[in-house]
Amino acid sequence: MKYKIAVTGKRKLWFLLSALFILPGLISLMVQGLNLGIDFKGGLLLQLQFEETVEVENVRNVLAQFDLEQSAIQSSESSNIIIRTQNLEDDQRQEVLAALEEKLGNYEIMRMQRVGAVISSELRNAAFLALFIAGLLMIAYITVRFEFKFAVAAVLALLYDVLVVIGVFSIFQIEVDSTFIAAILTIVGYSVNDTIVFFDRIRENLKGYRKGLVAPIVDASVNHVLLRAINTSVTTLFGIVALLFFGGETTKVFALALFLGVLVGTFSSVFIAPNIWALWRDCAEEKRLAAYGQTK
Repeated sequence: MKYKIAVTGKRKLWFLLSALFILPGLISLMVQGLNLGIDFKGGLLLQLQFEETVEVENVRNVLAQFDLEQSAIQSSESSNIIIRTQNLEDDQRQEVLAALEEKLGNYEIMRMQRVGAVISSELRNAAFLALFIAGLLMIAYITVRFEFKFAVAAVLALLYDVLVVIGVFSIFQIEVDSTFIAAILTIVGYSVNDTIVFFDRIRENLKGYRKGLVAPIVDASVNHVLLRAINTSVTTLFGIVALLFFGGETTKVFALALFLGVLVGTFSSVFIAPNIWALWRDCAEEKRLAAYGQTK
């Protein structure tokens, strides 16, 4: 059989590309960190009652003049607008309020207060703990269904996906809000499911396989399901791209993170996870054969 893609044959190339994808982001995380939004740092809450009906998009256009287009804007009634934005100095706040009145009409300030972070440090720590526990549970589940080497390879590929996405947001200093956490959790589920599809085919092709190197089995298995995996990723990207370009301003962070996650997740499912498992399995087999030969 002629393989379409040499997965294990060009292992060094795929690992090199993986390093090139992830290292800049890791360096950026260490140097400048993430650009945390108001959901993490707190901000200013304004509730305005306009005399006439006001569209949320018109409010956002006014805020964009002050680089505040990422603010969370809600319309509880046709003329009642709630704005949650970053903390502003008194003169900045007055400029924003004056611009809103000039562009959208008279209003009454119903509420104006500084608010704490929606996602406190305790909640962030709880989220990291939840991800850690989820990783352990995934390892346990995949170990039962497949084997321990499969489980470790899948979780390492998953960790790679998450770090690449976070790294890109750090490099370009894209503001991170609460939807980013939802996107990361979605990427976790998508990436694991995609990897399991390849591992399942590898396991099927291993049935009846005699002891020996598994690289040929991995190449054949990946190419058997590669087209299906690509089709799934492409159709998923269609919806994400539509959300990215035609969705609201507040969903763009979520859509962008998902877009990157699907791309990186597909790459890791094809080239990283199977190669980690094959390398680990073949190294163990070579050691076994070497020890057997010496004993014999």
